[in-house]
Amino acid sequence: MNKNAKYVAAIDIGTTKIVAIVGTKNENGKIEILGLSKALSKGVKRGVVLNIEETVSAIQTTMEDVQARSGIMFTEAFVGIAGQHIKSMKNRGYIMRDNHEDEITKDEVFRLIEDMHKIHIEIGEEIIHVIPQNFIIDNETGIKSPIGICGKRLEANFHIVIGQVAAAKNIEKCIRKAGLSLKDMILEPLASSDAVLTEDEKEAGVALVDIGGGTTDVAVYYDNVIRHTAVIPLGGNVVTKDIKEGCAILQRHAELLKIQYGSAMGDIAPDDKVVAIPGISGRAPKEISFKSLAYIIQSRMEEIIDFVSFEIQNSGYADKLAAGVVITGGGAMLRHLPQLMKFRMAMDVRIGLPNQHLTGPGKNEINQPMYATSVGLIMRGFDYLETYKKSFRAGLKEEFINYRPEPVSLEEETDEADGGKQPEARLTLAEKIKIIMAKMFETEDQPIN
Repeated sequence: MNKNAKYVAAIDIGTTKIVAIVGTKNENGKIEILGLSKALSKGVKRGVVLNIEETVSAIQTTMEDVQARSGIMFTEAFVGIAGQHIKSMKNRGYIMRDNHEDEITKDEVFRLIEDMHKIHIEIGEEIIHVIPQNFIIDNETGIKSPIGICGKRLEANFHIVIGQVAAAKNIEKCIRKAGLSLKDMILEPLASSDAVLTEDEKEAGVALVDIGGGTTDVAVYYDNVIRHTAVIPLGGNVVTKDIKEGCAILQRHAELLKIQYGSAMGDIAPDDKVVAIPGISGRAPKEISFKSLAYIIQSRMEEIIDFVSFEIQNSGYADKLAAGVVITGGGAMLRHLPQLMKFRMAMDVRIGLPNQHLTGPGKNEINQPMYATSVGLIMRGFDYLETYKKSFRAGLKEEFINYRPEPVSLEEETDEADGGKQPEARLTLAEKIKIIMAKMFETEDQPIN
């Protein structure tokens, strides 16, 4: 294993599963997953941590397993956040410049983005992401990179993602109790988008729909810019619950039925096929027809699709999505779901896999919709590392840079201010803005000072 390689660890805290994943990036920019582990998630409901101890236990289990598999010891991780508390809003900000003949600098764009973090939000909420959409200079619209242009008034439209402070703090507490420090918190639909959407789709207009166990995440892109994000508090678990109640069977049998025999379209399910389910506590087995099962699933999936359609309409870009819809997440594996969505939404639909960014021997195992968010978190983590490559190296002691024992620890990536100690739990506002700017203006190899 390369001693000088950079590694990123991520934790995806979902409603049905918790995934720990470690990856590295090769010279072609492809992600190689060195270890992945998942455990059953019992302390999370609809993306929100409700039981700290159970969640910590699952994180520790996956963390120890992935460290053993990969041989990489890590003490910090990038973590996804979703949940029904997430909401987004649009805002516009501006600054007046002293001299219209001077070129606009990175610092001025930095100041404009920083001002957005000061806007009024409800008590108990915090801003998770501020994403510039486009810039306006002296009423000239549609500018994507204002640096180097002259003008008196610099404006920008922003997409702002907001979440509850308590929900974020509980995730942070779980990570800390599991023996890790939180490097940064990333909105899960943004991570999934990085993993499964192509640049052409983002330019043409596309809606990402990530169907998880507890929530369905939506992200709308047009002209390579994020236009709308939303988290719908319904997912695969409500489908399982409907099967359980509709067929009067146990939860675990309902989940197996959904995965093995379920279909999202009742009309095309066979009339003459039935499946026998073991009776509860020695009772006679129960026979359930494929058609009845499919109609139960279809009814609930149509409700979720209608919520997705509402969010797409709410974005204002419903008639501009030339690339249609990309579905991912564990729920995307439901049979005939793409056909139902295509019929219901009158849009092109495909299943999103993270394969375009993956390489290495574990590629096929990871190339599943359920791991889209995990791969996206790794990709976002590398955006961070590449942006701060020089400042990280400068913050290390000389002998620590030259000697890198195996297994590699993410503790190596410390900040100069820490003096080689454990890094800060979360990114500062200034660091987040620098990463946004580096990604926008493609200056990853030249950190902004």
